[in-house]
Amino acid sequence: MGNERDAVAAGGARNSGSVVGAAVWMVVLSVLLFWLPLLGPLIAGVVGGRKAGTVWRALLAALLPALVAALLLFFLGTALTGIPLLGAVAGLGAGALVASSVGPLLLGAILGAVLS
Repeated sequence: MGNERDAVAAGGARNSGSVVGAAVWMVVLSVLLFWLPLLGPLIAGVVGGRKAGTVWRALLAALLPALVAALLLFFLGTALTGIPLLGAVAGLGAGALVASSVGPLLLGAILGAVLS
């Protein structure tokens, strides 16, 4: 903490974190801790939130992978079946599944950003 304060006092920029880096940490830890239903995403969110630095960056880092996964499954469902309606149904189902696991991740991201 003292080194960070010294760097800011000396005119250096404060290391505020990265949204992409935080999102990667959240995804990797969520996959590795899948066997802990609520604690896994919560722990991943706290780590990613601390990496993000601010609450807004942490929220963006938590929501970005969920949106990418839902859109990817929508487009893959459409491409593999050749029927856009079936791809839309698959995408909505995947979106609902992803949204059900985002709650603890968001809470952890907020806690991690506040703790950093």
